[in-house]
Amino acid sequence: QVQLVESGGGLVQPGGSLRLSCAGSGLAFATYDMRWYRQAPGKERELVASILRTGRSTNYLDSVKGRFTISRDNVKKMAYLQMNSLRPEDTAVYYCNAHYSDYGTRDYWGQGTQVTVSS
Repeated sequence: QVQLVESGGGLVQPGGSLRLSCAGSGLAFATYDMRWYRQAPGKERELVASILRTGRSTNYLDSVKGRFTISRDNVKKMAYLQMNSLRPEDTAVYYCNAHYSDYGTRDYWGQGTQVTVSS
């Protein structure tokens, strides 16, 4: 049974930092690209950051470039999203996604973790 479990969300003041973690189990973690999505109330889910299975390539939503950093540890089966200089508009539920695309396509999702940026 595949599981992705996010942690690290919470309430933070503008300008603050949070580190989200995603723990994977039941999957060949190193064969999946890892992504972080977010969904704010009344808005569509958007891709925030992605990292390829090797960890050598990353991509970011324009609005988070220079503030967020995605990383992974294939030995520990963990993915991370370091979020600095947080803004109220970063408030959303953040979801971890594991994406496989070698032979067919598979996607797994975590349950989400709430991030609220407010003074």
